[in-house]
Formats: sequence, C-alpha cells, structure tokens
Amino acid sequence: MVRLFRGEPALVDRSSVPGADLDVSIVMPCLNEAETLEFCIVEAQAALAESGLRGEIVIADNGSTDGSREIAARLGARVVEISQKGYGSALLGGIAATRGEFIVMGDADASYDFGQVSSIVSKLQEGYELVMGNRFLGGVQPGAMPWHHRYIGNPLLSGVGRLFFRCPARDFHCGLRGFRKDAISQLDLSTSGMEFASEMLIKATLGGLKIVEVPTVLRPDGRSRPPHLRSFRDGWRHLRFMLLYCPFWLFAVLGMLLFLAGTLFMGLIAVTGGLIIGSITLSVNTSSASAMVALVGCQLVILAAFARRLFTAMGVQPEPRVLALIERHVTLEIGVLGGLFVVLLGSLWFGTAFLEWRAADYGGMTSDLSVRTVIPSLTLILVGVQVVFGSFLMSIIGLIPFPRTHSRRIARNDFR
Repeated sequence: MVRLFRGEPALVDRSSVPGADLDVSIVMPCLNEAETLEFCIVEAQAALAESGLRGEIVIADNGSTDGSREIAARLGARVVEISQKGYGSALLGGIAATRGEFIVMGDADASYDFGQVSSIVSKLQEGYELVMGNRFLGGVQPGAMPWHHRYIGNPLLSGVGRLFFRCPARDFHCGLRGFRKDAISQLDLSTSGMEFASEMLIKATLGGLKIVEVPTVLRPDGRSRPPHLRSFRDGWRHLRFMLLYCPFWLFAVLGMLLFLAGTLFMGLIAVTGGLIIGSITLSVNTSSASAMVALVGCQLVILAAFARRLFTAMGVQPEPRVLALIERHVTLEIGVLGGLFVVLLGSLWFGTAFLEWRAADYGGMTSDLSVRTVIPSLTLILVGVQVVFGSFLMSIIGLIPFPRTHSRRIARNDFR
C-alpha cells in the first residue's frame, strides 16, 4: 500500500484566480477514490510548488458517492462532474474544462508519481506534443501490476499497436501522460471506456504529433477495493479499436493469405488432376473448398480497399503513398475493364468445359473435368465480377462529400 499524506497541503492551484494564465492542468479521473485522492492531490500540488509551474488540479468526477468530491474541494482542486460513465468520458470532460496550455493526466489511485509533472512539462516545452510515460523503463514495483498484464497483455497490445500504426511508444496503456491541449483537441477523441488510452496514442500518431516517452514508476495502488479495470473486457476493447482503425491488418493481410492459399491448392489440383498425399486424396471437394477460400480472401482484400478509402475521405487516417499512387493510375474505367477481362478469361475457360460436356451428349461430367476446368474458371469469373462492382463502389465513395472528422492536417505518411 502507498502511505497517504494527511494534514493541510501547500496549495499552489491558481484556478480560482479569474483569467489566470496557467502553464499546466493536472487532470485526474475519479470514481470513488476517497482512499487515495488526497495523496494524489497533495503530491501533484507539491510538484507544482517545487517546479514553479502555474497550474491547476482538475478532478473529473464520474459519479463518486464516497466523499471524493468533498475531499477534492477541501484541498483546493477544481471538481468537474461528468455524468456519462467511463474512463474516456471522464477524461474528455476533464480535458475540456482545463485552462492550462499543457495537460498532464494520471489516475487517482496513487499508482503514478505526480512528482514527474515537471519532467513531462519540460518535454512539452521542448516542442513535443504528446509525452507518454513508460512503466517498463521507469520500473514496476512489486505488486503494482498483475503478471498477466505485465508479461502478456501490455506487451501484446503495445506490440500490435506499434506494428499496425508504426507508433514509437512502447507502453500504450500508461495512464500518466502529458500533451498540448491545442494539439489533442484536434484529434476528435470520442471513446468512452478504457480504450481511450489507445485512441489518443493512435490518433496522435496518425495525425503526425511529435511523441516521446519518459520513464515512469508504477506503484501499487492504495485502494482496498478491486480496480475498475477488467482485464479481458478492456483488453478486447483496446484490440477492437486497433483493428477497426487498421483495415489493412483487419481485412487485407488475412484476405491475401486466404486468396493465395486457396488459389495455390486449387491450381495444384487443376494441374495434377488430383493430389494424393499418403492416404489422403485431394480432388473435387478440396478444389471446391479452395475456391471458396480464394473468393473469401478476394472479398476481404476488396473490403480493405473500401475501408481505407473511406477512412482517407473522412480524414480519419492519412492517405498512404501506395494508395495515392494506385488511385492516380487506376481509374474506374481501368478497374471495370480489368474485371471484365478476368470475367472473359474465365468464361472462355469455362466454355471449353461446356464443349466437352456437349461432346459427351450432356451426360455426367468427370471429376477430372471439374477440378481442371469448371471450378477454376468459375472462380475466375466471380473474382472478375467482384473487381468490376468493387471499382464502382470505390468511385461512389470518392463522390461523397465527407466532413473531416478533425481539423488537424493529416500527416502524409505511409501508414496502413
């Protein structure tokens, strides 16, 4: 447990001064944190006093019933009541109410050291727009983090975030971080739950903000009750947000793998007339299943293109250089003609099967004819049809006058 300080604090909060010019606002989301809130406020006040920063402490209260608001008011912090429930909702409301040029946010459970406020602000004063704490660089004290969070959840989700978005941060979910209010306010942050931590970092990366990490110590929290965080529920919400914001990995990677695998098996069976591997025979049924896998893969790749085009049109993500190059050279007409050409090839190929069927006086067709001609040719026709109508849908998306979701200039990076 973290020892709680008692007694009259040395108040340095200047929020009560009308028109005060504040350097930093320290925002703490709060839901029944009476056991630890005083310690956090006093620690933050001491950090402001030692650094000479002009600041305020904002408690974004999310419906506390244990006296947390009264504790905050007694200590001179400004209490902002947020009716919509959720970690993200509390922080969004608290951030909107701040009056400082810089904002430092941290949990009110005494797990983070608010004495690091000055080091975070100094990085912001150097020109960085988002300063992330890194608990693994600063140190995780014994009992501060469950083993499955430390060795599985956080490394896995942070690795996914770095892979998907090429983000420089290595600790995606550190609750102690600082940022310029004007920069973050342009990112259109909107999630209400714990995934808010990922949303801020992902959108900051996509928006081209200057990001840096600083070592942060994580202490055991000072509460006697269980934390608000729910490992699997909130872990899934983080992962879900990452997948939704990265259609390349959600659709395209899986789609390309399925398309290549299905095409490969179907092609091998077509060339050989049937594969025999040990006691296993791969023939008509396997070829049909492979065709289905290839078609699903093709559809997923087209969905990835739709989603990426939609995100770019809405201003949610920057336009990848590869996509911009393709769109300049692959017009609707080229896409339609290309798809029709594939349909024509498949139709001609299928025509040879029809001729063989007619030569057999429309009798039963052999499995050899099915795997060599019928299944591959029909697959080719369906792929061509998808390309034709997919090209039209891509052009329709380009005609819709989407409003930009935020005003910050989207960085032209090759994000996926």
